[in-house]
Amino acid sequence: MPEAVSPNGVWVRFQCGTLHGAHFLAFTGTPLLGKERKTSKWFGEYVSEYNFQQAMEDQATVPLFYEKRVPEVLIQNDDLGDEFYELLEDEDLDEAQQQKLEKKFAREMEVIKRDDRLTTIAQDIVYHFPRRGYLGKGMVVTVDKFTAVKMYNKVKQQWQAEIKRLRGLIKSSSNDLQKAKFKKIISYMKSVEMAVVISDPRAGEEKFAKVGLDINPHANRLEQLDKHGHDIEFNFKDPEHPLQLVFVCAMWLTGFDAQTISTLYLDKPMKDHTLMQTIARANRVAAYKIKGHHGQFVEKKNGELVDYYNVFRNMKKALSDYAQGEEDGAEPPVQEKAELFNLLDDAITQTITFCDERNINLVAIADVKDIFKNIALFEEYADILLSRDEWRKSYYVYDNTVTSLYEACKPEIFTQPARPLIAVIQYLRGVIDVHVEQADIDAVSQRIAELLDESVVVDDAEKFTTKEHQAEYQIVQKGKTWDLSKIDFARLKEDFAEAQYKNIEITEMRAFIEDKLRQMLEQNHNRIDFAQKLQEIVDKYNSGGSATENYFADLMTFAEGLKEEDERHVREGLSEDELELYDTLRKDKLTQAEEQKVKLAAKHLITRLLDEHPKVLVQDWWKDSQTQQRVKAAVEEVLDEDLPKSYDRVLFKQKADKVFDLIVEFAASSRKWAA
Repeated sequence: MPEAVSPNGVWVRFQCGTLHGAHFLAFTGTPLLGKERKTSKWFGEYVSEYNFQQAMEDQATVPLFYEKRVPEVLIQNDDLGDEFYELLEDEDLDEAQQQKLEKKFAREMEVIKRDDRLTTIAQDIVYHFPRRGYLGKGMVVTVDKFTAVKMYNKVKQQWQAEIKRLRGLIKSSSNDLQKAKFKKIISYMKSVEMAVVISDPRAGEEKFAKVGLDINPHANRLEQLDKHGHDIEFNFKDPEHPLQLVFVCAMWLTGFDAQTISTLYLDKPMKDHTLMQTIARANRVAAYKIKGHHGQFVEKKNGELVDYYNVFRNMKKALSDYAQGEEDGAEPPVQEKAELFNLLDDAITQTITFCDERNINLVAIADVKDIFKNIALFEEYADILLSRDEWRKSYYVYDNTVTSLYEACKPEIFTQPARPLIAVIQYLRGVIDVHVEQADIDAVSQRIAELLDESVVVDDAEKFTTKEHQAEYQIVQKGKTWDLSKIDFARLKEDFAEAQYKNIEITEMRAFIEDKLRQMLEQNHNRIDFAQKLQEIVDKYNSGGSATENYFADLMTFAEGLKEEDERHVREGLSEDELELYDTLRKDKLTQAEEQKVKLAAKHLITRLLDEHPKVLVQDWWKDSQTQQRVKAAVEEVLDEDLPKSYDRVLFKQKADKVFDLIVEFAASSRKWAA
């Protein structure tokens, strides 16, 4: 029986039975009415279950972490009955229900909606939202419609105050890196749009007015379409749209999915299935990466739940009933955010252990004064990791894990004890990237500098001075680049013999060769043999089949062959485009006269398709079967006229089809002369 993830991300259960004598199959999402399996009273026993925990293990959803930030002014009543929660689930209460809520639960409602408490929460949201690692969409869940509007007003007011405060810090700061960081936060904050999302707002216009709230702007926003004809729901689901933060009380808490929602601010009493449905808004897997303040693109690795009402006093029971199924002792799918810090520290420890096993002492380098000026030690460590592809790739996994967890720990990590090893791990990765990727040194230096958050790295002012923090620590060893046509191979071999860090030399040469080969393959797809040969050289070294010196010599020999190939079109008297067609058309054992005929065919074909009349490469010709046939006919006509007679009918058809397919590929991808 197949299983599926519920749109609510909690359960999907398949059930079978009979109705009016016919067999049927149905699936139910949340709510399941608890462990009592009340749905089975109607539908019979479950054929298959797929719960919250299983969905997370299968990576169908992301893990959720929560942090309780309960304002002290909230005095909670743990004896509230189901009626209280049920009333709050209904966004559109009638007059009698509203009076019951305000009278019977007056004390609780008064505390929840207390003005100074809401101001405190608004200030916290304004600090938290722009400083997260993954800058996904957010939802503020309030107790009712009126509070949703009030919280919107308070957050907007505090938002502007925070921008003003940051501008003041920029003006007074002498730290260039710190000023750049604040400017990026301001830039993000200015880009964010917010909205109130409630049902039928115009119906309660008078009620809003009585409590001093103007609902009209929010009603207008809910009704309007943008210039593309998209409504507010479409905009919020669009990861690139600036609508980033919405204020709700019941709308969009169920049956609504926006993959990039990563943060929920909860300030509404909830329990059981309502709570589970709500938190599932943040557990969607999102392929969309978001550019963080440090310039790198960040993936959504988890969802975050910020709890202002302490709804998680009800979480244990809800998770037991609706998320984990029957397994006892299973790890809860929603954990306190403090666990993220434990995971981060564990990832750092594992990275240290991995490096220690390869004589790389990250702890020692973190204890050295002027950490990031000690470029020689970073170069030495990079050289060790570059000695084997497996080691380098494994280190990337460790670094990616540490960085992802660090991003997930924001912004709370800024108030945590310093973790300088995060910066050391990231900086070493940056040094490696310079050599492996032939990365732009200035871009890498800036990225690494910005990753070194002062609040995370600094635990000793003398060890990390303001002058250093202004990015004076830069990777001084720049990646090498060459011009293949001017390489002095004899000199390169002499330099390699004297080089201190031979693995770095090999890595830079290999990176150059790979990049050049990529360019040459784009020019001529027939050079695939070169790619295979290079992979054989790399595999031989990684398997221990050749020493470092032999590896470098093999790369030099390969580079010399690559240079000859790069210049071959000149020797053949052809352009690069003509050479590609010539290589596609040629066959084994051609006489010198036949080679000249194939070259003529390659030249004639490009001339016919681009310059001669009647014109065949019209706009978007490859999208229509008739225009495709005209191009194919022109190709066959030229080849029939120019190719040697030794090309029999079968070989002629193979070559003509191959050339035509190549031209279609160029046109469809807007590449080269056929675009």
